[in-house]
Parts: sequence; C-alpha cells; structure tokens
Amino acid sequence: MLGAFLRCRLPRTRYVWRGRAASGLSSNDSPGQRNKYRDTVLLPHTDFPIRRSPEDTGATELRLQEETNFSQLYNWQKARKTKKEFSLHDGPPYANGDPHVGHALNKILKDITNRFHVMRGYKVSYVPGWDCHGLPIELRALAENGDKSDSLSPMEIRSRARAYAEKAIEKQKSSFIRWGVMADWDSCYYTYDKKYEAKQLDVFFKMHEKGHIYQDYRPVFWSPSTRTALAEAELEYNQQHVSRSIFVKFPLQKPPPKLASAIDGSGTVSALIWTTQPWTIPANQAICYMPDTTYSIAKCGSSGELYILAADCVESTAQSLGTKFEVIQTFKGSDLEGGVCDHPTIPGRTSPLLAANHVTMGKGTGLVHTAPAHGIEDYGVASHHKLPVDCLVDEAGRFTAEAGADLESKVVLEDGNEAVIQMLLGTKNLMKEESFVHSYPYDWRTKKPIIIRASKQWFVNTANVKDKAQEVLKKVKFTPASAASRMTEMLDRRTYWCISRQRSWGVPIPVFYHKETRDSLINRHTVGHIIKLVEQHGSDVWWTHPIEELLPKSVLEQASKGASALDYEPGRDVLDIWFDSGTSWAHVLDDAEQRADVYMEGKDQLGGWFQSSLLTSVASRNKAPYKNVVVHGFTLSEKGEKMSKSLGNVVDPDVIINGGKVRSFSLIG
Repeated sequence: MLGAFLRCRLPRTRYVWRGRAASGLSSNDSPGQRNKYRDTVLLPHTDFPIRRSPEDTGATELRLQEETNFSQLYNWQKARKTKKEFSLHDGPPYANGDPHVGHALNKILKDITNRFHVMRGYKVSYVPGWDCHGLPIELRALAENGDKSDSLSPMEIRSRARAYAEKAIEKQKSSFIRWGVMADWDSCYYTYDKKYEAKQLDVFFKMHEKGHIYQDYRPVFWSPSTRTALAEAELEYNQQHVSRSIFVKFPLQKPPPKLASAIDGSGTVSALIWTTQPWTIPANQAICYMPDTTYSIAKCGSSGELYILAADCVESTAQSLGTKFEVIQTFKGSDLEGGVCDHPTIPGRTSPLLAANHVTMGKGTGLVHTAPAHGIEDYGVASHHKLPVDCLVDEAGRFTAEAGADLESKVVLEDGNEAVIQMLLGTKNLMKEESFVHSYPYDWRTKKPIIIRASKQWFVNTANVKDKAQEVLKKVKFTPASAASRMTEMLDRRTYWCISRQRSWGVPIPVFYHKETRDSLINRHTVGHIIKLVEQHGSDVWWTHPIEELLPKSVLEQASKGASALDYEPGRDVLDIWFDSGTSWAHVLDDAEQRADVYMEGKDQLGGWFQSSLLTSVASRNKAPYKNVVVHGFTLSEKGEKMSKSLGNVVDPDVIINGGKVRSFSLIG
C-alpha cells in the first residue's frame, strides 16, 4: 500500500525507457558481424546518470521527497479508516547540542518500526518530543554570561536557558525531518510547555497524596561543582580516581564490658579504621563492626600499642602499615558492644562502637568510620541509634563555621583533606597516609567528583512501589528478553529517588514554607491552584507572581485556617529532569489506557527513562506506561569506543546524508 502511494506520486514522463541494441557476439568478430544483432536485443535506457556527485544525490533526494509529498505520509496514514492502531512513544532527546549519530540510530530504528506497521495496515501514532529543562542547559546559558552569572535572577536564568533550548530543538528537529523520519511534526511535545508542566505537577501530587513522595533530611549524592543534589542516574564513575586514604586510631576510652578484663592494664588500646575520605573524620559519630565476624586485639611490633581490628584483616593491615602484628586475643564482633572511643580530632567527643550489617572485610580493617551526614549506610546506623546527623559542609563543598576555625571555608576534597590530615598528625592519631586508586562517582555534566552530603530534599520512596513495579514488568515484553532482568535488578537496588534540585531552570516543586516554623504547606487546594496557573501561564509564575496570587486567601482558608499568605514563601527547588521526562506518558498518550505499544531507546535508559516512566506511572496509577520495551545498543568508533559528545568521536549524520567522508563506525547490541 505504501509502495502504491509513492508510485502514484512519481512523475511518469521523467524517466523514459527506450529500446537499445546490444551485441551477442565476441570481440573477435568483425565489425559487421558485431553490428549484425545490435538492434535485435532491447535493453532499458534511462536518463539517470551512472554516477552522481554527493551534492547532486542530496538535491535529487530532496526533490523526490517534495514531488512525492513525502512530508504528508504521516497525516495520510493517520486519516485511514482502520481499527488497528499502533503507538510508539518517543523518548525525548535532550535539547542540548547538535544532532549526532546516536540520534540517527534511535530515530531511524523507530522510523523503520513505524513504517513496518503502516505497511501492515495500522494507524501509527508517533509524537516526537524534547527534554528541555535541567542543569546542562542552565550551565550553557550561564556560560554565555561569563563571570556575571552569579548576579542573574532566576527569571533571567530561565529566559536564557529557554532560548538556548529552543535553538537546539530547532536544529535537531530540522535534522530529524531531513533524515526522512515519519512523525507528527506539527504536534511535538516539549517538557517546558505549560500544559506538559501542568500534567507533570498533577502526577507529582497524585504520588504525594498516596504517600510515595516525602521530604527528609538525609545524605544524598551532591555535586559541589553545580551545587545541587543528584540522582544515581546522573553519576558516572571514574575508575582512575585517586583518593588520599588514611589509617586512623580511635583511642578506646571505655572498653566493651565483655573485653574489660582482657584489656585492663594493657596500656593504650585503639580501634583502627581506614577511610578514603579524610575530610569526613570531623563528622564521625560512631565506629561500626560486624557482630558475627571474628575480631582480634593485635600488638604492633614497632610501637607496642594494641589495636582492635578484624581477624581477617590483621595480616593485610600490618603489611600496609609496614610492621608486624602479634595477635593477643580473638573474639566475636558482638563482644565489642558497649565500647566507646575518643574522637581522634575533637577533644571531649566520643564515638561508640556499634553493630552494623554493612561492614565488609575487603580493603580496610573491618571497623568502619561512621559519619551519618556523609554516608548512606552511615545514615541508617544513625537513624537506628538516634545519632546526630550534623553536616559541616556547605553547598559549594566547603567546611562551614561549625567545623571550627581550622577548617572553615576549606574545600573538603582539596585543602580540607589536608587540614584534617594535619589535625590527625597533631593528635598523633594518624597511622599512615597513602594514595589509593579506585572507582569514584563524578557529576556526569561537569566531570568533577561529587560528595555525599546531608541536606533537606524531596524523595520518591521507591521501596513503596518497587514490588508493584516489578509485578507489572512481568506483563511487559522486553527485546532482548535479558533487559527485563537487568531493569528488575536496578529497581531492587533503588530504595529511594531524590527528585529535588537546587536550580532555577525546571518545574518548581509546588510547596510553600512558613517563614518562622519552616513547616511545609502542600495539599490538594494549594497544588490544584498552582496547576491552574501553570496551565495558563507556564511555570514562570512561580517566580513572577506575588505570593498573594500563588496562595490566594480563598485557597489558604481551605488549606490553613487563620494564616496569611505573607507568612509563607514558595520553595525554590525544582524537579529532577528524570521526573520531567518520566511523566511524558501523562501528556502524550491520549488513549483511554495511556499505554504505549512500544518504548524504544538505548540500553542506558534501563536505569533512566524506562525506569522513571515506570515508577511515576505505577506510583500514580498502578500500571506500566508501555506494553513492549525495545532496547538497542550504541554506535561505536573505529576503536570500539562508545561515541559520545564528551569524547568528541561522534559522526555527523548530515555529512553521511550529503555524501561526505566520515570515520568508520559500527553498532553494538
């Protein structure tokens, strides 16, 4: 049917087929003999040249697209009278940078799928979209302003970021159309569209109302280079990161009751720990041990001091310290219960010995330095034992005044590390410092190391929806099938999702805070009003409208009796862009079920868009947004490396289309 449609549009008189003679004799025959049968064999003849220049090829293709009304194919097939429908929901490419071969791979695979279904008689729905918010765009917009970026207001930042995104979208969109992708180009979706933003806030509140979204003060991945919290999907790991690792003594102040008789009169005894993050030592609140593991009291051959460490770590630790240990006594980890150590840098502070299941016997001593403000497992221990979770580090990754005069304003990953090491030397609690090469998380945008830092953020409690999400995934067909187990494993490891960002370019989290008590105000009345404003004016209203319009008296009376709008201020956090794109199903899929037949993206989206779409859909309405998930691979360079903009090894598809020369590349599944 598609072929017939295209043929009917071709001009029938342009290419003339004429009879042409061809000889059937050998080259040894005389000229007369060779010409004898020339006119008896008819071969086709065409005006097409044997070879075309790249420019001529491109021009001819464009002319044919125009003459065949190529751009109207999508509308033509959508107008057909058929009950068979097929929807492929387009995952939004990021509105940042030029189109590259990765875009081409994704869009062309989708186009092949859609055209296949058109030829099978289906009415295809395919609405292209763009992911428009987020830090990379904001940083690009700020970079154009140079050193004056810090003086820009949120609305100035948003205006510049939007303009940048619009330019990127225009360029990418024109390329996608040039590639011949069949789509509803007149109805594209954009995550900064006001109706899209309103739908997104509606999904947010449905999740909040069901208890899946909450606010908490806890450690999160934090990027000092961009001053915002990050989700795990926004990290990349540098396998060659070098840390300043240290062995530190925590002198035993109060021996564990079960070991008191063995330790009494033995001189100085210390718990020995190892860490790759010296700057976290001032925030230490405890030392953790594994209760079912065997521990030892070992005597140092060079100093005569006694150390407590795991029995399995005695030999390796002695080797690292360049000494020998003599094991005096062994005992179960549970016997350490009740012991208390002195803090190694802060006089008068103590660190209790506490049991914990996250302690491992790999690199280290089997005793784990625990700083609840700077570790996920550490925070769990603090919650259980009611320990303080004091964060001594600000948004820029510098020590605050609460850390003390010797540390204040120092960058924790730089001179802050050095200052803490010097403090340990001063108290004679530093055993050894050495460089340690290991895998370490970096901000995928700035390519700079992150830290773990406690702050007040908004979270999706994925533990609440994980079981339901894994249940609905069983009804989704994955291609390849192995991708289903990978996605399930990723969901298993994810206990929460930090969805708040401390930036300006995004959809605001619709919450108000009381100026004095800092209590949050968010309910169906306040959010419902904000959604109406956003639907009319876009999310800029959060920054442009006065508080009396954001929180009018009629709404406030329903939400909080006796309060005045002037008692409140709007929160300044915006939603994670994975939440942005993950709610696209609510805006784009307009059928009764709002479920796409297919989601088709690269394998990196198993932890990205596939997962955020699933979590928002399950949390708000208990079902998946897709029936099938197709996972494709990446394009590789001639060296077998993944092509990426950051590596500069991408291929420009327009060069290929116009007949230019490019480096070789391949595909990986």
